[in-house]
Amino acid sequence: MEEPQRVRSHTVTTTASSFAENFSTSSSSFAYDREFLRTVPGLLIVAEIVLGLLVWTLIAGTEYFRVPAFGWVMFVAVFYWVLTVFFLIIYITMTYTRIPQVPWTTVGLCFNGSAFILYLSAAVVDAASVSPERDSHNFNSWAAASFFAFLVTICYAGNTYFSFIAWRSRTIQ
Repeated sequence: MEEPQRVRSHTVTTTASSFAENFSTSSSSFAYDREFLRTVPGLLIVAEIVLGLLVWTLIAGTEYFRVPAFGWVMFVAVFYWVLTVFFLIIYITMTYTRIPQVPWTTVGLCFNGSAFILYLSAAVVDAASVSPERDSHNFNSWAAASFFAFLVTICYAGNTYFSFIAWRSRTIQ
């Protein structure tokens, strides 16, 4: 006596193949916003990345571990540098259009606002910790890092302003 053959469900196969089709079509259409870097927020992000890199490399190239306050400056500088690079990639590749569930204007406002506040505190701590008597051979690097930290703070303040304008216009609608 022969056993009847089991009928296979094509649900799994169909789901997997449709996932593969959707994934391959969404991956192949790579969006790139060339105009973003020509906007004021785009230029501010590039300035934040360049100046932030200067801040943490100037401090990292010294014996900063002798002054505990520079640990805070390093944390803020590296943390926000990495996140700013991440956001630049999101904006240039227009990934924010593919993830509409995320409230990007609110995320941008919170990110830039927190970066402004923490970078301001790091810049003040950096400036207060710079002293030629403390460690003369690191003085120039620490002083330059303090100067650039204040410039990065200004850039984040500008981006916070533009993020607030975008957020407010989004919530009024």
